Amino acid sequence: MNDAPSVGNYNAADALLLPNLAHERAARVAVVDDAGTYTYAEIDRRASRFANVLRARGLVNRQRVLLCLEDSVDFPVCFLGAIRAGAIPVPLNTLLTPKDYAYIVSDSEAKLLVVSAALAPAWQSILEPTSPLDVLVSGRTTSHPTLDRALADASHAHAVAPTRRDEPAFWLYTSGTTGNPKGVIHRHGDLEFTARTYGRQVLGIAADDVVFSAAKLFFAYGLGNALTFPFSVGATVVLTAARPTPSVVKATLATHRPTLFCGVPTLYAMLLAEPELPPRDRLRMCISAGEALPETLLQRWRDGVGLDILDGIGTTEMLHIFVSNRPGDVAPGTTGRAVPGYAVRIVDEHGNDTDVDAIGDLEVRGDSAAVGYWKLPEQSGATFRDGWVRTGDKYLRRASGHLVYCGRRDDLLKVGGIYVSPMEVENALLAHPAVIEVAVVGAQDADKLIKPKAIVVARSPSPALADELIAHVRGRLADYKRPRWIEFVDSLPKTATGKVQRYKLR
Repeated sequence: MNDAPSVGNYNAADALLLPNLAHERAARVAVVDDAGTYTYAEIDRRASRFANVLRARGLVNRQRVLLCLEDSVDFPVCFLGAIRAGAIPVPLNTLLTPKDYAYIVSDSEAKLLVVSAALAPAWQSILEPTSPLDVLVSGRTTSHPTLDRALADASHAHAVAPTRRDEPAFWLYTSGTTGNPKGVIHRHGDLEFTARTYGRQVLGIAADDVVFSAAKLFFAYGLGNALTFPFSVGATVVLTAARPTPSVVKATLATHRPTLFCGVPTLYAMLLAEPELPPRDRLRMCISAGEALPETLLQRWRDGVGLDILDGIGTTEMLHIFVSNRPGDVAPGTTGRAVPGYAVRIVDEHGNDTDVDAIGDLEVRGDSAAVGYWKLPEQSGATFRDGWVRTGDKYLRRASGHLVYCGRRDDLLKVGGIYVSPMEVENALLAHPAVIEVAVVGAQDADKLIKPKAIVVARSPSPALADELIAHVRGRLADYKRPRWIEFVDSLPKTATGKVQRYKLR
């Protein structure tokens, strides 16, 4: 990729595609999906065709194009093709409700939807005859024009919009679990910055890598893993439309033998609960984000698979991971250190830097930060302030410089006037062999005072086990941190990204 300063025209799609067309790299496999394999030359031609489809419809000059697509070759084709045309691709979470989709259609003022055939039924109530939204369907359909036909009818002649690094290039909508989704506006240069920082300096990704990301492409995390990073060096990415269940993940690892695997803690826990662990084979690195990785989970993965998991934190607003453990510097129970190219700080309620081991608010600064939220100036001002992005996460810094996740701002408990991190109590409980998953929230006792309560997914739950778990925590942590109640459940409520929805538990 071109690392030149921001001068003259720059288009993120061309920056990712054109270097891969030189010499033998054009014939290198870029994408393997459920239907076949595609070279970089084929991806480039398809992206140009989609760009010309949009131009023929007048969808240029930052017109929004919604992409509700399963992970297949059509995702990078449409995402990069739209950027090449000067339109704004807006990847959508494929697990949202029709109500969420209707809101995003109205909020984004989009004129075109590209949707996978399997996902089209969720849009049926929205796509009324009077809807201003045109539709192209990826896959077989009888009710709308298909993407394949539109591509076949378009020219593959290369033309690129005269965009610049600091112009908007794409949007990503936040999950909206406690309110309406927010459109996060990212620039052309943001993709390159994440590839140059995390992709190269942490992963050390190279052309001979094969990447499989269980996190889907519509997530900021998955977009970097399975598009930006491999395309930035001419590597290969494996895509599947299937849900990343343990059986699907193990089959994909066995069939395609990736060198890089990207997951979330919940998935790693599910894989460890399987009778047989996935083979290490060619895997050289495992990556985790989306929620904090418990120390016990990391140790079990090390023991069973023989590899570290690099835990990190990123946000939609920053596009990808900006704090991470890295090869040769994995501190279990921590999120690691700032990725080179980013600055982070932990501040108290007055904006002052906290002392070592003192909990505060994590803020980050780096050139992948979004411009702001679409049509939400007040929320943009609250999040993007004086060059820093407020993440909403509570952290502390160890004397070693490693950062420790303590929960979201709303998750932190104050027990007897002392802050308690739910993560610390959860990690203690996860060290017990009967505990599969756990979430700790605050609950009122008989005196209306807040105390920790643990909601546990366990093997063979019983009243005796509840007493045993409380005693287990008491033996590991200060007594005021112990859960006063244990509630056993079959599963924990989660977002589409696998994060526990603590507000539902509260």
